[in-house]
Amino acid sequence: MEKRRFGRTGHESTVAIFGAAAFGGLKQEKADAVMEMVISHGINHIDVAPSYGDAELRLGPWMPRERNRFFLGCKTTERTRTGAAAELRRSLERLQTDRFDLHQLHGVTTMDELDKVTGSGGALEALIEARDEGLTKFIGITGHGVDAPEVFLEALRRFDFDTVLFPINFVQFTNPKYRKNAEELLRQCRAKDVGTMIIKSITKSPWGERKPTHHTWYEPFSDPETIQECVNFVLSHDVTGICTTSDINLLRIVLDACEKFTPCNEGDRDALVEKAAGIEPLFA
Repeated sequence: MEKRRFGRTGHESTVAIFGAAAFGGLKQEKADAVMEMVISHGINHIDVAPSYGDAELRLGPWMPRERNRFFLGCKTTERTRTGAAAELRRSLERLQTDRFDLHQLHGVTTMDELDKVTGSGGALEALIEARDEGLTKFIGITGHGVDAPEVFLEALRRFDFDTVLFPINFVQFTNPKYRKNAEELLRQCRAKDVGTMIIKSITKSPWGERKPTHHTWYEPFSDPETIQECVNFVLSHDVTGICTTSDINLLRIVLDACEKFTPCNEGDRDALVEKAAGIEPLFA
């Protein structure tokens, strides 16, 4: 599988980054089988969070023997210095490790939330202290929502974040403002050597009133051909990689698509966006 430099971290990350949200509702035996699949595909980068159910507990037994195999990123949804510091240490304990490679402010979706985490007494202070103590090497920020690219452009003006994580998919790019801000964010990240992780790459639409058929809070594309188009679309942008789906039944298809990634040019990408006209994007 292709590897790309994860910004200034210098890590050569596989273009498929294992999203451990897939462990949220699994028993350990099933989680172990998923980990074997992840390792068999050569994945060397994991993204996990305490808000992902029991994901940290399922991943924890693997860390004592496999920690050096993976670049390990974790997150906090706490907004205060005290809360984030406590949650970070709980995550270390649950993951059975003494350090993170990356710790991130998680789910920062509005300017008000950005004010909270970057202000006096905010969670960012805890992550800076953790970096100074050697508990994490790098600091990042993540978020969903239609305003995420705009919020992160402002975040990069306020603090020299090492990484960002936000959504890109060809349906979401039917929103001209979102596309413009996302492309500008990618340009700024490239200029500042900021690592970029992409989520929601195989997203189609919100579920709305329909009963979910996958372990995702959005409706995903599920056929291999379209998933390949989704992966080709995202990885043809200047990004490090894709955080994989939380649905383990789609995980192998996504991993296979990442291994078969074929670059597409701007015209091909525009054609996919046009193809998605009329589909409701997840973030409106």
